[in-house]
Amino acid sequence: MAPRNIGQQFIELASVDSTNKYAAEQLALRKLRHGAVILAHEQTAGRGQRGRVWRSGGGLDLTASVVLMPQRMRVAGQAVLAKMAALAVHDVVADAFRQAGLDVGPVRIKWPNDVLVDRRKISGILIKNEVVGTLVQSCVVGIGLNVNNTDLEADIQATSLRLETGREHDRRAVLEALCDRLEAWWQRVEAEDPVVGQAYADLLWSRGRFAELLLDGEPFTGRPMDVDEEGRLLVEDGEGRVRAYGTERLRFAPR
Repeated sequence: MAPRNIGQQFIELASVDSTNKYAAEQLALRKLRHGAVILAHEQTAGRGQRGRVWRSGGGLDLTASVVLMPQRMRVAGQAVLAKMAALAVHDVVADAFRQAGLDVGPVRIKWPNDVLVDRRKISGILIKNEVVGTLVQSCVVGIGLNVNNTDLEADIQATSLRLETGREHDRRAVLEALCDRLEAWWQRVEAEDPVVGQAYADLLWSRGRFAELLLDGEPFTGRPMDVDEEGRLLVEDGEGRVRAYGTERLRFAPR
């Protein structure tokens, strides 16, 4: 079995404004290689999708960034990076559920790249790609995973591994498991294995069910069906028409 590249270069920080920002700065200085992992025990200005603040408990949760350097990935296919990251996080959460004797069915991926337990958010992922010409030169995968935090704001419907499993988790062990799963899915990405897209679609939250969405800011009821190679959500409307929408036009309505 080939050695794991993800996590071989490891940087641990007591506190940082954003692990993604730190990774981007170090990449610009050519100090990071493929598979580098930056772990922060406290993140003071973490961001999620659409500029939202990612809140995490200092020393309780997992806030990390992973650097990936594809060799021949075209810009048109870069959405697979978000899919592999979400799948890796899903696997870690699902495994924690199995170890606690819990059903893994409620663990789902919400497009574009959140991981939920039922309707409660346990993880958020933010991808930043550096593109040169038609190719992706590097990718920074920012991952926030609620691990041991039990003081979560009710209005954002969040949860954590500890709240769900009833036990405290070793954050370093969770990070090691995450690196293992990222490596496994990365190997499939490099091999252009279609199972990545299939697995993501199978775990898609609200797939095949009508959900309340916002299309261009207006209420829209549609049924998520799949996510295409460009990362667009394929949605069926009430008249049976299926169209593809990107995050600039479509999002799930606030719960």
